[in-house]
Amino acid sequence: MIPGGPRNARQMQLMMRRMGMTTEDVPDVEEVVVRTKTKEHVFRAPEVTILTVQGVRTYQVVGNPEVRPRSAGGPSTSAGAAPAAAPAAPSGPPEEDIRLVMEQANVSREEAIEALFQAKGAPAEAILQILSRGG
Repeated sequence: MIPGGPRNARQMQLMMRRMGMTTEDVPDVEEVVVRTKTKEHVFRAPEVTILTVQGVRTYQVVGNPEVRPRSAGGPSTSAGAAPAAAPAAPSGPPEEDIRLVMEQANVSREEAIEALFQAKGAPAEAILQILSRGG
């Protein structure tokens, strides 16, 4: 809940700008595909918005996905070419997020990583948690 009760869209934009947050609509999106090891979530003609908070960009996709099993030779692989091996998934938060939390909250690497895990990977939330417990 936002303190001060409901606000109109203009007031909300001004408040977000003061907090260093910006939003940007991505026009004319035809399709967004989210691939997991076993499934594909395909959004056709979704609404896509980019939220930028302290230099970190988060993409919001709104629409109804078609969820289907992921095929070995799906549309991302060309005929006759072997699919490229996926890089090993890093164990833990991205380095960029760790550095951001370390710099903004003035904490050690270990504290930044722990805060990111507690915040489920959200750097802004991790920073706020550290700053609020710091007194």
